[in-house]
Amino acid sequence: MDRSGNPGGSVRDLCGLKSVQSKERLLATGQTGVRDFPLRAIRAIAACELAAAIGLIVPGLVDRAPALTPLAAVGLAVLMVAGIVHTRLGEPRNVAVSAVLLVICLLVAVGRFAEM
Repeated sequence: MDRSGNPGGSVRDLCGLKSVQSKERLLATGQTGVRDFPLRAIRAIAACELAAAIGLIVPGLVDRAPALTPLAAVGLAVLMVAGIVHTRLGEPRNVAVSAVLLVICLLVAVGRFAEM
């Protein structure tokens, strides 16, 4: 949690701020999962998360390239598996969030692939 009591990886991640903030700032706001990674890796992960979020939402909004949605879901699922780092850091809440997101991503991927 950050100083205001908000979970460390909430809406800020969705807005892509992880891709532009310093590592020190991320740690100060409670995003302890970045501790063991170089800044380039953090930025690459943030870019992948943002691309996956866009890939999940935009194809349905514009009714184009529906194959992107399940591919984005699979990509995001891979990132959620990588969230196992929170287990090593002793952060069961973050592990639970990653696990729930993993299940949702897999359900979206299976459902969308089945429609194809």
